[in-house]
Amino acid sequence: MKREELVLDARTRLEALQRPDGHYLFELEADATIPAEYILLRHFLDERDPAREKRIIVYLKRIQNTDGSWPLFHRGEGDLSATIKAYWALKWAGEPIDAGYMEKARAFVLSKGGAARANVFTRFALALFGQAPWRAMPVMPVEIMLLPQWFFFHMSKVAYWSRTVIAPMLVLCALKPRATSPTGLDIRELFLIPPEERQIFNINPTGSLVGNLFLGLDKLLRFCEPAFPKGLRKHAIRKATEFFLERLNGEDGLGAIYPAMANSVMAMHALGFAKDDPNLVIAKRSIELLVVDRGEETYVQPCVSPVWDSGLAAHALLEAGAGPNAASVKKTLDWLKDRQILDVKGDWAVRRPGLRPGGWAFQYWNNHYPDVDDTAVVAMAMHRASDPAYNEAIDRAVEWILGMQSASGGWGAFEPENEHFYLNSIPFADHGALLDPPTVDVTARCVSLLAQIDPERKDPVMQESIRKAVDYMRRDQEPDGSWFGRWGANYIYGTWSVLCALNVAGEDPKQDYLQRAIAWLKRQQREDGGWGEDLATYHAHRKGEAQGSTPSQTAWALMGLMAAGEVAAPETAKGISWLEDAPREGARWNEDFYTGTGFPRVFYLKYHGYAAYFPLWAVARYENLRRSNEKKIAYGM
Repeated sequence: MKREELVLDARTRLEALQRPDGHYLFELEADATIPAEYILLRHFLDERDPAREKRIIVYLKRIQNTDGSWPLFHRGEGDLSATIKAYWALKWAGEPIDAGYMEKARAFVLSKGGAARANVFTRFALALFGQAPWRAMPVMPVEIMLLPQWFFFHMSKVAYWSRTVIAPMLVLCALKPRATSPTGLDIRELFLIPPEERQIFNINPTGSLVGNLFLGLDKLLRFCEPAFPKGLRKHAIRKATEFFLERLNGEDGLGAIYPAMANSVMAMHALGFAKDDPNLVIAKRSIELLVVDRGEETYVQPCVSPVWDSGLAAHALLEAGAGPNAASVKKTLDWLKDRQILDVKGDWAVRRPGLRPGGWAFQYWNNHYPDVDDTAVVAMAMHRASDPAYNEAIDRAVEWILGMQSASGGWGAFEPENEHFYLNSIPFADHGALLDPPTVDVTARCVSLLAQIDPERKDPVMQESIRKAVDYMRRDQEPDGSWFGRWGANYIYGTWSVLCALNVAGEDPKQDYLQRAIAWLKRQQREDGGWGEDLATYHAHRKGEAQGSTPSQTAWALMGLMAAGEVAAPETAKGISWLEDAPREGARWNEDFYTGTGFPRVFYLKYHGYAAYFPLWAVARYENLRRSNEKKIAYGM
């Protein structure tokens, strides 16, 4: 198939997946923990669904590693906590523990030190179900909700995903409800020694002196907590409950993420909410909307990504020749326009109280938590359409983006100045993802938007913002020339993002720091012509590892090279050939590996849409640049 025919075919197939109202939605898959937790949640509520459990069993068994463990991503190494939850869910769903795959899973858990070595969130679940004592959890007194903002810990000092998970969790930690288990089973066989006999569960996650101080504080709080005034505790529980109920977010759910939704449901259950209480009903509904049934198997998504999918699909369609007035593009952008959050000041306003809202969420709705990254992507797509109908939406987005820049020059995903790094040393933060500091990839997207909006460099406010951001990105470059990718895998994603931003910002690619980036990207090309990067590279000592080429990462690398003026490079031509020859099924190139990141080293994502719109975008851009004699790319992505 000729290149132009490939572009037309892939574009047509992508357009065919558009929903009737104009938006796109692809599945968003994580690891075994979310579907396993879903089974446990239904046990907690004594609301089992045996038919659905059987389909989740099929899914969990399919994604198990040959050594009996469950990984955090396709073909990844086994993870202790994911394996504990998967085994636990399977056992309580009726799977025999003497089955070979259950025996192998149990052996893996015991070889890693047993369930007592699990992460904090797994130990929280163990405590809820009476499988471990509550002292297995770091002390998280609900009175945290009453602390003043100037205190070293305050809910506004952690990331949005942390506070939406923590608020209902604090209620549960205070009430210490005993979950209902209709089976009456336990998982004591996953402990090396009986959990009630184990004395030490909590650790210093960073190994720092600050971490040791926090461990000491944990011991002090454990001693003092029983003496906390009951009236103060009731007030704090009420405060925590008000916090999450105010942000319940309708059928899109608290924070629009599964862990927060599940915690809110369990907290309301523990507080004695009636089963027909509207808040409890809608919270349960939000969880059910994350369930994906695939006939014989079922899994549960961590969240949904319609705004992200729609914004990126619009860019791909525009690149692939669907004109700004094409029905498919206009329907998508009109749908997105109606999703802009213009009248709710979210939690970000704590540090930006005078800033008008103007962002988009990642999900259908998440009004308290618009996403800087999504906002930049959507506004850039609207700007490409050159339709005056979107001018006001673009202006509000730019105003909000400018106001969300941190003093360092970078942007975080949801918060400005969310850089209280000492908090990653508290025992609860063993996942290392408590905060939302500025990152290079989000910063690059914001620079791309601002530079695209003001190509003639006439707006002094935008230009000063871009200057600060470019300085930030230059400071954050790795010694080998690459950039770390916080929200995608990994250095390929980060380097692509920055090269695109610096191109539209007018940086000369002949500069040494950009030449080092280009050289690094070329070195990563695999023998088959594609690019791939393992999610294990989030462990610094494993940088450069890859299990195979992927369509999405190949597309990122190619768009990065083209943005840097390397359209005629042999590496670019070879990469395009790889995409042209790579197998496709429908709108998607075949891609089994995960290339999305939730939290580095902890939680990863497979965006099923990435293999549809990114390869199309890259091949179409190559064809467009070749036809225009390799003129400079005018757009930020």
